[in-house]
Amino acid sequence: MSKPKIYIDGKEGTTGLQIYERLGERDDIELLLIDEEKRKDVEERRKLLNAADLVFLCLPDAAACEAVSLVNNEHTRIIDCSTAHRTAEGWVYGFPELHGRREQIKAAKRVANPGCYATGFLSLMRPLVEMGELASDAFVTCHALSGYTGAGKKAIAQYTAPDREQELDSPRHYAVALAHKHIPEMMAVSGLKRRPIFMPMICDFPQGMTVTVPLFAGQLKQTGAIEKLRALYGEYYKGSTVVELRPADAPACGFIGSNNLASKDTLQIFVNGNEEQLMLTARLDNLGKGASGAAVQNMNLMLGFEETKGLNI
Repeated sequence: MSKPKIYIDGKEGTTGLQIYERLGERDDIELLLIDEEKRKDVEERRKLLNAADLVFLCLPDAAACEAVSLVNNEHTRIIDCSTAHRTAEGWVYGFPELHGRREQIKAAKRVANPGCYATGFLSLMRPLVEMGELASDAFVTCHALSGYTGAGKKAIAQYTAPDREQELDSPRHYAVALAHKHIPEMMAVSGLKRRPIFMPMICDFPQGMTVTVPLFAGQLKQTGAIEKLRALYGEYYKGSTVVELRPADAPACGFIGSNNLASKDTLQIFVNGNEEQLMLTARLDNLGKGASGAAVQNMNLMLGFEETKGLNI
């Protein structure tokens, strides 16, 4: 049987390069590569897009939409890593660990790779809303810290410049108008009806992130909140090798580091707090389970490979 042909449109970007690194040494696929001088040539891209069995789109939103319009081969399957199609009709949201998604991804022609912040948020919120533990009209606040690689080439250049500005040394709030581009998918996939207050920060380390949602125990349906939540998450993600519920005494040191999973393709969930207040935290690599690792996981499912093949678990 011939090897599936894979094309990464936008291989030069951060996400594309990381996908390429994960696939570069695999012998069960054939990578289609565009000539460097032709990487912005529409007709050359059209040829490769339609020659591939599966395409990764690692492009800005408008360019991703254009790329989809260039595909006229009904057999070409697409994983879009941009924001463009995450809430679009006809696209499957590519978070396999959410109930029912894995089989949808396997059968899908079009898969939207989740956003990094959204991945952490949804890993915490989707099970609570889906299982009826948290009301869909709940008021929710989310705080997040991320490495600078998630902000793209411009930010990476700023943070790695030898003469960089001193203000980059400290964590910085952004999206202060509370309109971050991941919010639509956070609402649509979680099942929340109210827009969460989302407060992200960019930090002076390359990769890694934590996404935290604080809740009052009274917002939840059941009493004994911490034990019940741990049981709920444990059952929801039972059998997953990618999403892990951390032990009840974690973190033993009292700190949750934001970049501890840098270069990993896994996600960890922490349930902390007391009888009245809860702190739910997801830790992941913004370029791993938050981007390229998730994309390769989705590719494996779509092409019938072992789900975690090529991932750093």
